[in-house]
Amino acid sequence: MKVIIIDYGAGNIKSIQFAFKRLGVDAVLSNDLNEIRTADKIIFPGVGAASAAMNMLEESGLDKIIPTLKQPVLGICLGMQLMCNSSEEGNTRGLGIFNVAVKRFSNALKVPQMGWNTISSLKSDLFKGIKENEFMYLVHSFYAEKCMEGIASTDYGIEYAAALQKNNFYGVQFHPEKSGIIGSRILQNFLNL
Repeated sequence: MKVIIIDYGAGNIKSIQFAFKRLGVDAVLSNDLNEIRTADKIIFPGVGAASAAMNMLEESGLDKIIPTLKQPVLGICLGMQLMCNSSEEGNTRGLGIFNVAVKRFSNALKVPQMGWNTISSLKSDLFKGIKENEFMYLVHSFYAEKCMEGIASTDYGIEYAAALQKNNFYGVQFHPEKSGIIGSRILQNFLNL
């Protein structure tokens, strides 16, 4: 199985590669458009500012390629947020895969949300064998609103989408690669799709 981690300069790459290695898969880092198109599974990571990350996607042409992919794609954290319509972070236009806006948490909350939180309302094969209210690791200041494409939710002052799915596109706000055995199970479920 050919698993590609999209390399566009805004990723938490090493921890994701190690997580897949623990599952017996060598996930390859690449920004080669042909290699990405022919992969069996694609990971779209992201850490940092939405506007800077979107600029890097546009410079490489990945902003045009990613929405056309037909194989399973998993966006993680900022990767998921960039797959949405827009983000309040830097007033950024997203890839428009998920029909939802990304908002900033209220100033009444400690931002970023950093640490473990439970996920619930699980509705996808991505969560096969995962029980309601398992803990996942999150680090973020922005969130995708609850929407029709939500397949999991969590709560941090407001209930929001912890995971999204549309056709072959999946997104998780949490970091499965840093979420222990349950996170590994989610990555294995993604490989099994």
